[in-house]
Amino acid sequence: MANGQWFPPEWPDRIRALADGALTPVAPRRAATVLLLKDTPDGPVVHMLRRRASMAFAGGAYAYPGGGVDPRDDDRRVRWAGPTRAWWAERLGVDENGAQAIVCAAVRETYEEAGVLLAGPDAESVVGDTTGADWEADRAALVARELSFAEFLDRRGLVLRSDLLGAWARWITPEFEARRYDTWFFVAVLPEGQRTRNASTEADRAVWIRPEQAAGGYDRGELLMMPPTIATLRRLLPYATAAEALSAAPARDMTPVLATARLQDGEIVLSWPGHDEFTKHVPTATGTTTATGATTSPGATATGTTTSTTTGGGPA
Repeated sequence: MANGQWFPPEWPDRIRALADGALTPVAPRRAATVLLLKDTPDGPVVHMLRRRASMAFAGGAYAYPGGGVDPRDDDRRVRWAGPTRAWWAERLGVDENGAQAIVCAAVRETYEEAGVLLAGPDAESVVGDTTGADWEADRAALVARELSFAEFLDRRGLVLRSDLLGAWARWITPEFEARRYDTWFFVAVLPEGQRTRNASTEADRAVWIRPEQAAGGYDRGELLMMPPTIATLRRLLPYATAAEALSAAPARDMTPVLATARLQDGEIVLSWPGHDEFTKHVPTATGTTTATGATTSPGATATGTTTSTTTGGGPA
């Protein structure tokens, strides 16, 4: 049975174009996404959004709250609690300004898309319910980029709680994609007193789901996901509580996951090192594109010759 791996039908042609030198990769944009967790009597659950089927990119796929870094968040110091910017810079593999911007993006996107804010009046507390009309006005201004996250925190007199986040993984969109992201994945625990809601205009459904239930749905082909989503989801399976997962984050390997595309036996083989389940075999002539344990849509007719090339990881 096919699994739920999302595979864009234009990938085969774009892979061949890149290998032939006919496609110039775009620079990836920095982004952040958050696996928001909470405990239930049956174990931890993770908050996921289903992208609207009408979306041109990954329509119908399940993902986490996330999005691109706002350049305004790397040039203005925000009130900060938890590990220092220098600590985060080393952990994320960037400079201190970049670290602040990435962490801000993770917190901001979680607020924008799930209504959950990892910030508080001081280093020891978090805000409570954020569903009032005044909060919604600020959230809408953030979404519209009329307000930077640093300005939002200043206006509210809030401290960003970086200690409530744990860096979990890093994936980079393949070089043959038209839109590319260098994405840091984080884990966080839902703060007491707050609640989630589907505040994203790009999602038509929001769910709390046990990681093993979501992974099972993917394996049966019932839930559509991109490689980074299911890969990071599977890494949650060993943990019995949300706090255990957050505590395990500092030991997680943050080496970027970069896919490779190579010519082998008349096929283009697309693979993500360390993630064999996502391997794709793209024929160099019209035929069916296959993956480990799955069959997906046929690729278009290809050119006859390609060369080995290094590409990025799965889409953010």
